[in-house]
Amino acid sequence: MPIRNLDKIFAPNSVAVIGASSRPLSVGNTVLKNLIDGGFDGGFRGTVYAVNPKHKEIAGVKCFPSVAALPELIDLAIVCTPAATVPGIVCQCGEAGIRGMVILSAGFREVSSQGKTLELETLAAAKQFDGMRIIGPNCLGIIAPHVSLNASFASDAPPKGQVAFISQSGALCTAILDWAIQEKVGFSHFVSVGNMMDVGMADLIDYFAMDHHTKSIILYIESIADAREFMSAARAFTRTKPIIAYKAGRFAASAKAAASHTGAMAGVDSVYEAAFARAGIVRVYDVEDLFDCAELLARQKTPSGPRLAIITNAGGPGVMATDALLERKGVLAELCDSTVEQLNAQLPAAWSHGNPIDVLGDAPPVRFASALEIVLADPNVDGVLVVLSPQAMTDPTAAADAIIEAGKRSHKPVLAAWMGGAKVRDGIERLNEAGLATYSSPEKAVRAFMHLVTYARNREILYETPREVPIEFSLNRAKLRTLFDTILSDSGDILTETASKDLLEAYEIPVTKTLIAHTAKDAVSCADRVGYPVVLKVFSPDITHKTDVGGVELNLATPAKVTEAFDRIVSRAKHHCPDARVDGVTVQPMLVAANGRELIVGAKRDPVFGTVLLVGAGGTNAELFQDRALELPPLSDHLARRMLESLQSWPLLHGYRGRPGVNIDRLVEVLMRLSYLVADYPEIIELDVNPLLATVDDVTALDARIVIDRESVLHPARRYSHLAIRPYPDELSKHVQLKDGTNVLLRPIKPEDEPMWHNLVACCSPESLHLRFRYMFKSMTHEMATRFCFIDYDREIAIVAETEKDGVRTLIGVGQLVADVDHLEAEYAILVTDPWQGIGLGAMLTDYCLEICKRWGIHSVMAEIAPNNDRMIRMFDHRDFVIQRRPGQDVVIAKKSLH
Repeated sequence: MPIRNLDKIFAPNSVAVIGASSRPLSVGNTVLKNLIDGGFDGGFRGTVYAVNPKHKEIAGVKCFPSVAALPELIDLAIVCTPAATVPGIVCQCGEAGIRGMVILSAGFREVSSQGKTLELETLAAAKQFDGMRIIGPNCLGIIAPHVSLNASFASDAPPKGQVAFISQSGALCTAILDWAIQEKVGFSHFVSVGNMMDVGMADLIDYFAMDHHTKSIILYIESIADAREFMSAARAFTRTKPIIAYKAGRFAASAKAAASHTGAMAGVDSVYEAAFARAGIVRVYDVEDLFDCAELLARQKTPSGPRLAIITNAGGPGVMATDALLERKGVLAELCDSTVEQLNAQLPAAWSHGNPIDVLGDAPPVRFASALEIVLADPNVDGVLVVLSPQAMTDPTAAADAIIEAGKRSHKPVLAAWMGGAKVRDGIERLNEAGLATYSSPEKAVRAFMHLVTYARNREILYETPREVPIEFSLNRAKLRTLFDTILSDSGDILTETASKDLLEAYEIPVTKTLIAHTAKDAVSCADRVGYPVVLKVFSPDITHKTDVGGVELNLATPAKVTEAFDRIVSRAKHHCPDARVDGVTVQPMLVAANGRELIVGAKRDPVFGTVLLVGAGGTNAELFQDRALELPPLSDHLARRMLESLQSWPLLHGYRGRPGVNIDRLVEVLMRLSYLVADYPEIIELDVNPLLATVDDVTALDARIVIDRESVLHPARRYSHLAIRPYPDELSKHVQLKDGTNVLLRPIKPEDEPMWHNLVACCSPESLHLRFRYMFKSMTHEMATRFCFIDYDREIAIVAETEKDGVRTLIGVGQLVADVDHLEAEYAILVTDPWQGIGLGAMLTDYCLEICKRWGIHSVMAEIAPNNDRMIRMFDHRDFVIQRRPGQDVVIAKKSLH
């Protein structure tokens, strides 16, 4: 479905430059000139108009005194006037029916508080006109090479290509453009977003996802305004196409001091890192990498794996490439025996007989080509890097021509590193013109290759089917809410250890029994109850890091030792923190596990991405070692495992040199339960479990601390607004009964439903599948199934009908709703397995999906039906859908207004 009115901006039939100027080098003059010189005016697509009351004509273009005076309805207005005039111009454009605007003018929130007020006035003016879309203000403009549109004040436009570039920096745009023109790298779109008053990153990602010219996106990001929309759009895009991002401002300090270990460890940049990975985005850390990746994205397909073959005419560069590959955890491809035999037949006897493939310094062009053709055919090779060093016998230009010809028929990426200066320049030009990614050094080529390997790995994670973990949340949410409210009423902003553990225990996260002792005598009594040896910890709402003040005493085995420890802990706490309230100590059993591992798990509210989860090496050295992994909730089984596997201490958790590992399944379960806890309670802004003791048998929280946002308590936000990713909507699950008495559970689909989804499809006849999908296929692949089972619950819902017999669960039908990004219209489709047709299941699924549409605020629902699907047509007709039969087309459209 189209993104509302963005075609008016990126594919207009007419353009008006408001503030066009005859003054050379002015913005108004440059934009007008770029539009004309780019071929838009009277050329490729449409018409350009100038608006300026001081002129009759500028650069051969007729000038009009005002927007109202324009002779036709304009698609796109480009505003180049001073900031103070912009709100009025927006009103004029809206009244004239213009719905696409690019505001180049500066002087808004980026300069002063008065500018911020002016920007708010501009936004308010735009909101008066339904459907108006604005890029900017304070931007360089946009370029759409495929429609010859250069609506910017950049000096030149890049060639046509397949990469969309979106940047929050206009200056970087000009640098990228200059490089792209020199290197002959093409782009599908070039967008300087400016202040993103209206159109943001998410809108553009969604728009380019549907653009057939765009095969990948490069982002330059300084900040993200709406994380939920950004994550949703990026995750949808990266399922099929790569996004490369450079994030500026990596070392921005947090605005407030953290009140927990987790808060201290989770910095701003590390949260962006976790968010990008979750969205399938490949992050680069140097602007130079953006150039390298842009070249590879523009010229080559994404590699299917990390196995790289290196062909070189010099040993040293081959070693350099190998070092760079292994340093970045790439794989030096192991050549098949048949490949080695073919190379033996084509290369001199002195060749390297392995990878890197050294074709020797006297290699003529045909030797490069033969080696490349043979290696590309090897199933163990995912990509090939050809490195040329200009030696006395080398012909770099002819070698480039040979490589171009040899690589034409392969679907694997071929990269070139033509090392040197003037001698290789012509060869580089030939490679660039042919569309091969070319680099000045082997290291740059390998780095770009590995960025795309990272994308392939991230995409695999997006498509990975999780195991079903036996976590049944048959918890009474209302009762838990009452418990939580009671805890809040009895606590301050920082919950006590006992209150924090009470909440963990409610979510079935194991905790050590903790008692509070206000006196030494109480401490002894508590120790007698929990059993020796015990641990004493200072009990104070004002002390976060107990160990730092000497507030922890371990392994106390007698009443006398408990008494002495109590006095020492209270004395030290008052000495180190004289203003802190010290209410005594907590007493808990001392857990000793020879092969146990201490971890820290927790959560923190990030100002951009909302709640973020953390796991890492724990104990008193948690911050020192910084061995941690971050992820956005909600967690699935494979996401929790990925967090653990990414830790440097993973070998110790998994089992190392004969020492047993910890209970990984139990640890994964605890992480998942923690993600449910923080998802359910937006009031939690920091949560800290340190240490979490993991052993061979179990996982136990030894200490816990939760920080509450009182503002969220007093003014509750909408459900899950504190999360960047919408959790599973279990509130949409309900039990129904079919006409034959069969009990059915209607619920949203889950990623772990994939095996049952395959069975559902297998139970459908070819005719049923053709009526649903409108094409024939022999079997449902993993990639096809994930399209239906892995969904963004903010954008679409698939309601499955599940039955259970003798403990075996089965899916017997599914109704799918896919909404447009504005949540105005939804497409609906339904599939019921053959054995369950004719007993009202399809009607029941349809009615429930229409009910969900009303909850969503959807305005209209549309379905495409095969003309011979009489049963489905009757069902929609019975529900007051308007049935549209289109002569000559193999589809019937059913549409229903819900307002």
